[in-house]
Amino acid sequence: MRIELNGETREISGGATVTGLLAELGLDTRKVAVERNLEIVSKSLYAETVLTDGDRIEIVHFVGGG
Repeated sequence: MRIELNGETREISGGATVTGLLAELGLDTRKVAVERNLEIVSKSLYAETVLTDGDRIEIVHFVGGG
């Protein structure tokens, strides 16, 4: 199945969730925000949000600094 991830086409397995995608990318769920098809996905819904073919996903990383 194909999704658009941060503007680039990416192949992922069917039935993948937001949590699974973040794990595959090696990202900490506590340090990112995820948008799916122009809607913010609540962190509490990452594990149950199943991605579908054609989804547009944007992932934003939080970076600390001073």
